[in-house]
Amino acid sequence: MKLRTVVKNKVVLFSLACAAALSADTIKSIEYKDVNKLSPEILNETLSMKVGEELNKDKLNDAVLKFYKYGYFDDIAVSSENGILKFIFKEKPSISNVDIKGYKSRPEDLDAVRSAINLKKGAMYTEKRVKEAKEKLLSMLASEGFINSVVETEIERINDQSLKVTFNVNKGDEIIIKKANYHGANKLEQDDFDHVTANKEIEFASWWFGQNDGEVKIDQLKYDAKRINELYYEKGYLDAQVKEPFLDIDFASNQAKLDFFIAEGEKYTTSGIKIYLDSSIVDPQTIYPKLKLIVGNTFNIKKLRQDQEYIRTQVADKGYAFVDVKFDLIKDEKNQKVDVVYNVIPGKKVYINDVKISGNTKTLDRVVRRDVYLAPGDLYNLTDFKSSTNKLKRSRFFESVNIEEKRVSDEKLDIVVKVTEAATGSLMLGGGYGSYDKMMVNGSITEVNMFGSGLGLGLSADLSARSNRFELSLKNPAINDSDYNGEVEVHSTKAEINRDKYDSNIDTKGFSVAIGKQLVRDLYAGARYRLDFVSEDYDYSSDFLATRDRTKEIYESQDYISSSITPYLNFDNTDDFYFPREGMKLGTSLEYAGVGGDSKYLKSTTYGKYFYSLEDLAELDWVLRLKTQMKILVDNGQINQGDSLYLGGAKTLRGYKSYAFPQNETGYKTDPYKNLWANSAEMSFPLIPSAKMRWGVFYDYGMIGQDSFGDIKRSGTGALLEWISPMGPLQLIFAKALDNEPGDQTSSFEFSLGSSF
Repeated sequence: MKLRTVVKNKVVLFSLACAAALSADTIKSIEYKDVNKLSPEILNETLSMKVGEELNKDKLNDAVLKFYKYGYFDDIAVSSENGILKFIFKEKPSISNVDIKGYKSRPEDLDAVRSAINLKKGAMYTEKRVKEAKEKLLSMLASEGFINSVVETEIERINDQSLKVTFNVNKGDEIIIKKANYHGANKLEQDDFDHVTANKEIEFASWWFGQNDGEVKIDQLKYDAKRINELYYEKGYLDAQVKEPFLDIDFASNQAKLDFFIAEGEKYTTSGIKIYLDSSIVDPQTIYPKLKLIVGNTFNIKKLRQDQEYIRTQVADKGYAFVDVKFDLIKDEKNQKVDVVYNVIPGKKVYINDVKISGNTKTLDRVVRRDVYLAPGDLYNLTDFKSSTNKLKRSRFFESVNIEEKRVSDEKLDIVVKVTEAATGSLMLGGGYGSYDKMMVNGSITEVNMFGSGLGLGLSADLSARSNRFELSLKNPAINDSDYNGEVEVHSTKAEINRDKYDSNIDTKGFSVAIGKQLVRDLYAGARYRLDFVSEDYDYSSDFLATRDRTKEIYESQDYISSSITPYLNFDNTDDFYFPREGMKLGTSLEYAGVGGDSKYLKSTTYGKYFYSLEDLAELDWVLRLKTQMKILVDNGQINQGDSLYLGGAKTLRGYKSYAFPQNETGYKTDPYKNLWANSAEMSFPLIPSAKMRWGVFYDYGMIGQDSFGDIKRSGTGALLEWISPMGPLQLIFAKALDNEPGDQTSSFEFSLGSSF
């Protein structure tokens, strides 16, 4: 007896005449043909019949229907002959490539679009999925202000198992807002609204940086009213009401008029703040002085939310991960005053159940885990949770870091760490031009995460007409995943300093070894031993030697050894390695030269860097950067000329060449300069945020002297362009010396790849 049943469109057709005979057949073997997307184990489990059992028509019907529900098949044919039950599948093809033409040009932008439309290489092809992707594309175009766009799809079959999907995008007309009206707005100005809304009136010279281009963003219209409402709440207008805007489009000119309708109300003052919280957990009296919302000042909803988060953090740091901080506003409409009441519901203490890590295709789990301050069994702490994100970002191993909490029970939660790995190996090349050093070139080859272990290996070189430096280093930020770190480096440096009467060449070769330890969060201590073999060579002009004053000393060529040990203390709580927006970097060290060798001195070095984002203060993506560094050299028996302090260059005083100060045009030996103080202030602005490009302005001020800081005082200013490129931070520096004097050697342009503020 033979039976062949072809099943299409999820319908099972069996001949009624064969039903009785079918039910009496015994299954001798089961075969699955042309199926790759389901394993034999899943197929057998779905079939729910085994060899040796009787063939059951109802179970067979149910199995075929279940096969279809997996969504992998266009057709299923079933046959039974001499007890051999055979399934022949026709699988749906996979998408081998998704091409989008006419929309974006940069590869990374196209990847983002493919992700947004949820259609990626390897996905199962269905007409429904392609249709949904097309609709999503149209929605994205509309959200960007393109009206009446057209998207056509082409399906190209590569073979029986795969096909290519192409979306041909014809962008519609772009609508420009020629006029934005804010009806009823008397207390706030249009400029105030422009800071918060996505849709705004076009401004003169709209192509210029910072000017409004007026492009309609349809998907943001429904949020703009809420943004304006929020702005009024921040200004204290608690009764403000903003209706959804009305957009009037003239399709003949592709221009639009945008109308907002606003009822402002009156401004409220904060008259009282009350926190209801179990004092055995946290005493509310310790919280009141830290609140940003101040009694007697204008009410501000943003400060209220910051205070709400601060209260939550104080309680959550005690282990109450699921604490709920609610607030009520009690308004006195007659006197325009408002009382704020916080009600804190702590819940139960929560412990960490597990720490799960994903996305680290290269970096070892233990390398990620050591920078997460919470471990299984620990009592929950919100500050530790937040600090873990910053610590991982500062590692330079990851492009993005996202740490989530997954609730397991009322008393347990999982920490889920999701990372996207960054390119940790880099080949860097940079340079510049100075009036003294002429053409300068610097390059390096680095790998900060060797084999995913966290070890860093680097080789760098700096070359110019006047100097060169080579350095090879190996760093371990966590020896055996402990709080200890170490570094070994070897270096070779040659520097030529040209004066009017003589030239000096200082050749240094040596190495250093350092070990450190994390004392507490973000605070590190350690010591570095350094051994240098130095050769100083001086070449005086024949005219000077013939006429020089024999009673005065000149520099003599010499070789000497400098052996020193430097204990140090460093603090770093910034939120990013390459581009911090908040936090500080502080450090101090004291180098003692005289552990053997010839040089005998003490050198104190102290620095501080401060980063502050103006986003919370002024709704602007501006970042203020401040830096100061002070060095003091103390004679402890012998200070050689190569040990002297120098001012000038990108690291101390932009606008002047390296080694610009001190100058010595007399040709006679002078005491080394032993006091240096350099300061920098920068303001960084966004240029092309999507490309991680910014620009900024800066002002540098430096002082240097022999026995005091004030012997030489200079300043410089300028502008810079910076780009966090795939190879590292790139800076173009355009500098001008402000108070240079005759004989000063200045530098007006430099570019560098691999260094930052």
